[in-house]
Order: sequence, then C-alpha cells, then structure tokens
Amino acid sequence: MPETIQILVLTIAAGACIPIGGLIASFEHIRPNWLERELRHFLIALGGGILLGAVAVALVPEGISSMQGSMLAIPLFLAGGLTFFLVERALGLRRRESPQLTGMILDYVPEAIALGGLVALDSKVAPLLALLIGIQNLPEGFNAYRELNAHNGHRKGHTLGVMGALVALGPLAGLTGYLFLSSHPAILGAIMLFASGGILYLIFQDIAPQSRLRRHWAPPLGAVVGFCIALFSEMVVTRV
Repeated sequence: MPETIQILVLTIAAGACIPIGGLIASFEHIRPNWLERELRHFLIALGGGILLGAVAVALVPEGISSMQGSMLAIPLFLAGGLTFFLVERALGLRRRESPQLTGMILDYVPEAIALGGLVALDSKVAPLLALLIGIQNLPEGFNAYRELNAHNGHRKGHTLGVMGALVALGPLAGLTGYLFLSSHPAILGAIMLFASGGILYLIFQDIAPQSRLRRHWAPPLGAVVGFCIALFSEMVVTRV
C-alpha cells in the first residue's frame, strides 16, 4: 500500500471515532442520569488513561529514539506542557467550558503529525499510534459532544456535523508530517516529545479533575483500563 494511502486510511479511521463517540452520546434517553454521571465520568477517565498510555508506551519512547537519546528531550517535554498551559489560558477554556473539545484537538493534531512522520520512517509504532488515537477519540468525542451540544442549543445534527468536520484535521496533519518530516527524524521526535508534555498537562489539568465522582469507583478504574489498553496494544505490535 502506498504510504500516502496508508496515512489517509489510518488518520481517517482514527478521526472517524470522534463523530462515532458523539453519535453514541446523542442517545440521551437511555437512563439519562446514568449517562450523564457514571458513563460520562468513566469515559473521561478512560480517555485520560489511553492518553497517558500513548505518552508512556509510544510517543516518549519513539521521540527519544528519533532524537538518538538526546538530553534535549527533557526541555522539549517541559516546553510542551508550558505551551499547552499558555494556549489554554489564551483560549479561556474555563470561561468557555469546553476543555474536552479543545483538549481533544490539541492532542489529536500533533499526534496525527507524528503518525505521518512515523509512516514515512516505516516505524512499527505507526499502526499502534493510529489505534491509540482512534481509541482515545471515542471517549473524547463522547464527552465533546455533550459540551458542543449544549453550546449549539441542543441541535443534534449540527453538533454531529461539526464533529464530522474535525475528521479532516487528521489526514491534513498526517500528510504534513509525512511530507515535511520524513527526512528529519530528530524534528519528528521533538514534536512527539513536545506533544507528550502538552498531553500530560491536559490530563492532569482538565481530564483527571472532571473524571472524579464521589462514592463511585468506575472513573478511577476507567483510567487504569485505558492505560492497560495502550500497554496491551504496544505489546501486541512489538511482538508482530
């Protein structure tokens, strides 16, 4: 399969999980209280666990490897967290009350760029990263739908249309990574480490606080399950 087609298939499949998650969230008449409380908090934690797993088993190891173990990995990681903090402050996420949506976009785009670069480098981690992006986009799409739908006056069709349009970000970012980073593995590694720092910031700033629910054990277990999904996926890929 040509590399450009592979990138399109992987990024579109991963991005399609965004509106799929939103579609699942649109069925609000099935035990609405349970959907709002238990399932929503579980899925927030699940997405956070998968994001943490993607950072731990894919982005950071591959980023350090692409940079040949350079100590610059540490300041790049720190710079990512600081930059995402500044972006969050600039966008006023707390006022707009859309941390899930913006957080999803902020981690989706750099991950897709890294995915395109990894395909160009013929890395075995590329399918794993695509899988993790898709899995994390499901719960993030679910939660982003609830935020978007509230802002759009609870117009289901309009909200799902907006979420469907977000799918195009993946192929655009992936092809950018492929075209411009295929001959610069060090830059690709820097992007992965930078994105990892930002993702870690988002996990503890926006995702983890929202996942907590008093007297309920499902949300914390969701984070554990999410990390295990990422770990299991990495083990399967590396043994192929």
